[in-house]
Amino acid sequence: MDELGFGSSIVAADAELAARLRHELQRAGLAVSGGTAVTVSTATGTAETAAELLRRVPDAAAEGMEGFGVATAAQQFGVPALELRAISNAVGPRDRDAWRIKDALDALQAASSILREVITS
Repeated sequence: MDELGFGSSIVAADAELAARLRHELQRAGLAVSGGTAVTVSTATGTAETAAELLRRVPDAAAEGMEGFGVATAAQQFGVPALELRAISNAVGPRDRDAWRIKDALDALQAASSILREVITS
């Protein structure tokens, strides 16, 4: 996007909001990590594509398909944005036996219960 002149390919999360959310998640005893979420058009499924992603975005902590569009819309309307993700599987070769989808959904449910306090405070 940057090279083609269509705008920036980066939308920063609201740092204050992210810090408050991280603090409240930790206070609730939930595991939390912060970092860059990379929006991709297809899930990374091989070691080679995972290495290429990390070459392009060395601080990538997660990948998804929805974040950039939502963050761009929020930015255009002047609304703070951040992305909360529960990770069910590592980026790289697909290993369905290692996927922890139920654990991720349980973690997301627990984390989501804290959002209202963070956003309205």
